[in-house]
Amino acid sequence: MRKYVLPALAAAIAISAQAQQTSLSVKDYQRAESFLAYNTDQFVDHGGIRPEWLPGDKFWFRALTPKGYGFILVDPAKKTSAPAFDHQKLAAALSAAAGAQYNADKLPFNSISFSDDGKTVIFKANGKQWGYDVAAGTVAENNTPAKQGREGITSGGGRRFAGGGNEVASPDGKLSAFIKDYNLWVRDVATKQETQLTTDGVKDFGYSTDNAGWKTSDRPILQWSPDSKKISTFKQDQRNVSDMYLVTTNVGKPTLKAWKYPLPGDKDIPMITRVIINVDVPKVITLQIPPDPHRATLSDDIASSGTFDDNDWSDGGQLAFVSTSRDHKNEKFRIADPATGAVREVFEENVATQFESGQGAINWRYLHKTNEIIWYSERDNWGHLYLYDASTGKLKNQITKGDWAVTRLVKVDEKNRVLYFMADGGEAENPYFGQLYKVGFDGKGLTVLTPAAGNHTVTFSPTGEYIVDTYSKPDVPPVTELRTMDGKIVCNVDKTDVSRLVATGWHAPIPVTLKAHDGQTNIYGLMFTPTTLDANKKYPIVDYIYPGPQGGSVGNWGFASARGDNQALAELGFIVVAIEGTSNPLRSKSFHDMSYGNMADNTIPDQIAGIRQLAAKYGYIDTNRVGIWGHSGGGFATGTAMFRYPDFFKVGISESGNHDNRNYEDDWGERYDGLAANSNYDAQANENYAKNLKGKLLLAHGLMDNNVPPTNTMLVVEALEKANKDFDLVVYPNSQHGYGTYSSYMMRRRWDYFVKNLLGAEPPKEYVLKSTPDPRMQ
Repeated sequence: MRKYVLPALAAAIAISAQAQQTSLSVKDYQRAESFLAYNTDQFVDHGGIRPEWLPGDKFWFRALTPKGYGFILVDPAKKTSAPAFDHQKLAAALSAAAGAQYNADKLPFNSISFSDDGKTVIFKANGKQWGYDVAAGTVAENNTPAKQGREGITSGGGRRFAGGGNEVASPDGKLSAFIKDYNLWVRDVATKQETQLTTDGVKDFGYSTDNAGWKTSDRPILQWSPDSKKISTFKQDQRNVSDMYLVTTNVGKPTLKAWKYPLPGDKDIPMITRVIINVDVPKVITLQIPPDPHRATLSDDIASSGTFDDNDWSDGGQLAFVSTSRDHKNEKFRIADPATGAVREVFEENVATQFESGQGAINWRYLHKTNEIIWYSERDNWGHLYLYDASTGKLKNQITKGDWAVTRLVKVDEKNRVLYFMADGGEAENPYFGQLYKVGFDGKGLTVLTPAAGNHTVTFSPTGEYIVDTYSKPDVPPVTELRTMDGKIVCNVDKTDVSRLVATGWHAPIPVTLKAHDGQTNIYGLMFTPTTLDANKKYPIVDYIYPGPQGGSVGNWGFASARGDNQALAELGFIVVAIEGTSNPLRSKSFHDMSYGNMADNTIPDQIAGIRQLAAKYGYIDTNRVGIWGHSGGGFATGTAMFRYPDFFKVGISESGNHDNRNYEDDWGERYDGLAANSNYDAQANENYAKNLKGKLLLAHGLMDNNVPPTNTMLVVEALEKANKDFDLVVYPNSQHGYGTYSSYMMRRRWDYFVKNLLGAEPPKEYVLKSTPDPRMQ
C-alpha cells in the first residue's frame, strides 16, 4: 500500500503547491480595476455614434477623441463625413466675443445643437447662448431656440416618447396624458389646462397603470391614435391579486412595503379591460371582449417597447391588437371599432410551448390600406414573417423562410411592398451576428443590405433614403458606414480607434465555438485570459452565467471595451468564460425550447461540456478548480450548479437568485415552465438540493428586492442550515435587485471570494473600488 500512497501524496502536495499563492497585493487589485469599463472606455476613441438629423438627411454626431469632443457632419449628397468645424477657430472667436479665454480642447459643449442647414453651431457659454458661423469663423450671441435633432428609426424598433417623465405626449404635441388618482387625464401643453378623461378609476382598479409584478411606474401605458383624438389603454383589475411584502431596515419600526405581486399558480392575476377613450369630448368605450391577462407577445411587461404593446392604430381609425393567454400558448389577433367597441376575431395561433413575437421588438403590423397583416411566427422552427388577409384571417403567403431567424421588423414600405428587418443566423461565423435585410411582401427579392462581417445595428434616416450601419465583433472595434436603401455604400462615416486602449495592455476576449451537452449542437461564447498569461501555468476557471431563457451570458455580440468584470477578474489569475448555452433565444424554436418546462436545467450541462472542451484545447485551464457566479437568473443557475454538480463546481457566488420560481412573479415562470398545475416547480427548486453542497458557496441578496423577493435566497439559507452545511451570506438591508451603491462592494467581495477559495491566495484587506471619470468629459 505504501508504494501507492506516497506517489499519490506527492502529487497532491504538488497540486496544492501549484494552486496556492501567498497573497495578492493592492497593486494587483488596482491592475484588475483598470480593466473595468470606467477605466477602459476613456481610452476608446470614436467609440460609436448617435446621429442627430438635419434636413436633407444630413446628420452630425459627437465623437470622443484623445483630447475631448469632436463633432462630425455627414452629408449624403456630397458623400462626405468630415469635422463640422475647427475647434481652434471657434475657441479664438468665442474668446474674443465673450471676453474670456477658451481652450480648443475644453470648449463648453455640454449642450450643443446645429442650425437646420448645419452652418451654425449653437451652444451656451459664460451664461449666454452663442452661435458660431462655421464659414465665417465668427461668434455672436444667438437666441434661436435649440432644436431637438430629428429622429430616425433604429434597428431596435424603439421610439423616444415626448412628454414629462410620467406623461405621454400626443402625436401632434398639443396634449400630454398622465395618471392622477387612478384615472387618466390630459394636459393642454400650451394652456396647461387639465381635463379628466375617466372618473371611475380606484385603487387596484385604475386606468393605464403600470404596476403588475416586479414592474412599477407612474407613467401611463397607452397609445394615442395618429390623429391625437383617441387613446387606446385599459383598466387594470388587481383587487384580488395577492400582495408581496418587504420591510426596511432602520432605527425604530421598519416601514412595510406592500404591492400586488402574483405568483405562479395564483388564482387571481392582474386582468386588463381594454378601452378606447375619446379625448375631445371625454368618453370611454369598452371593447366588447372579456378582460385579458396582463400579458404581451414580447415579454412579461405590456409596455416593454416603451408604449402599450400589441396595439397598432391604423390611419383609418381602426385598432388592431393581440390578446395573449395566461400561459402564452394562445394568441388572438383582433380588430376593434373605436366608435362602438365591437371586436372582430381575425385569426389565432396556438403553440405547444410559448409564443413570442420577436426579439426586442414586436414584429406584427396591421396594414389598413391593403387590409393585410404582417405576422411573426416560429411555426416552421424559425422566427419568420407571414402575410395574412385581414378580412378573412387567411394566410396569403410566408414572406421569409430558411434556417435563420428574423429578430426585428424595422420598417414597412407599404407603397413598394417591401419589408426591412434584422435577422440572425445569416453569417456562418456566429449565428448571433445580426444583419439588415429587405424582402418583398411576396417573399421575393431577399437581400442582405449590411453584408460586412460582424454584428450590425442600423438607423434609417428620417426620409427613409439612407441607412447608418455600425458593425463590430467582440474582438473587432466598430465601423460605421452610410448606405443607400439598396445597401450601396455612400461613404465611410467613422471608425473606432482602440490603439490607446491596446497600449495599456488590454486585449480582447477570445470568441469560442463549442459543442453543447448533446455533442452535436454548436454553442458560442467568450473566453477572457489574463494579459500576463503564462501558458505553462495552470489557471482556475470561473464561469459567468446567465441562463436565460429570455437572454444569455454574452448579451450583446458587438464590441465592448469591458464586459462587466470578466476581464478584471481574469487579471487576478483566472480564466473567465461566458458561454451562451442552449435554451436561449435568437436561434431556432427547438433550440430555445430545449429546457421548456424545466428551467432548473439552467444550461449547466452545456457549461460543463464547454469548459471541458476548452480545457482539452488550452492546457492552462485547470478543471479541478472551477468556479461559477451569476446574478438573478444567474444566481439561480449558480445554486443549481453547486447543488446538482458538486463534484465539478468547487466555488460559487449566487447573487439575487430566483431559486424557487414559485416565489418569483407569475408571468416569467408560467411562460417558460408552464402553468403550475402542469409543471413540477418543486422539482426545480434549489432549496430541495442544497443538502448536496460540497464546495464553497456565497449567497447574496438585497432585502428590498422587488424583482426577485429575498425569500428566494432565504429558502436556500434555511435548507443549508437544516442540512448542517457551511456557507457564506451577504445581505444588503435596504437595497433592491442590483444593490445600487453597494454594487462595487459586491464586486470586491466577489473577487475576494474567488481569490481566497479558488485561487488559494489572500486578497488585500477591504480594497476600495473607485470609479474614475473619463478626463475627456471634465
